[in-house]
Amino acid sequence: MSSQVGPETPRIKNYTTIADCIATLLFPHAEVVLHDLRSQSVVYIANNISKRKIGDDSALETLPADLDSALSLGPYEKLNWDGQKIRSISSVLLDEQGAAQMLLCINLNVSVLEQAKDALLLFFQASRLIPQPQALFRDDWQERINTFLHTWLQRHNLGLNALDREHKRALVEALYHEGAFEGRSAFDYVANVLSMGRATVYKYVKAIKQG
Repeated sequence: MSSQVGPETPRIKNYTTIADCIATLLFPHAEVVLHDLRSQSVVYIANNISKRKIGDDSALETLPADLDSALSLGPYEKLNWDGQKIRSISSVLLDEQGAAQMLLCINLNVSVLEQAKDALLLFFQASRLIPQPQALFRDDWQERINTFLHTWLQRHNLGLNALDREHKRALVEALYHEGAFEGRSAFDYVANVLSMGRATVYKYVKAIKQG
């Protein structure tokens, strides 16, 4: 990430670090520009994606005349030089006397995010799914175990990776009463999912049967 800076003066020095931090956090999709409201010029650019230069005219004629009463402007959208959609927000920075001194503008490239959103929506379209072929998955005992297991975890407000020995014992017992161990290799599968030894699962089930 690169930054551009004009002649450094005490009145912009306090803001450049803030600009760099924001640009670094949102890198590489955000640019932060500092405008000097007195000279109406760009004095700092962090992560330049707009191809502006230090000293460029800020072109702030469209901003409210009374900036002191509008310390936050946006978010609003505009188009970047490459056709990418930019969402921007601007903050007015005041001097020690409370007068508008600088304008800090955050320009976020949202085109990349919109493209990712569209790709995800297309990928997860329900209309592209078909029901499980019954001839192939007539007895999908693994899915039934998965469904019951995660329903049980949600009901008990537990996470799979946070189960202690007693939780696992109780879960094995619940799975047994659900008929989970009727499927071939079910003992191995449950042991693997719960990070237990196969012999321990057998021991718990045996204790249930004897009890």
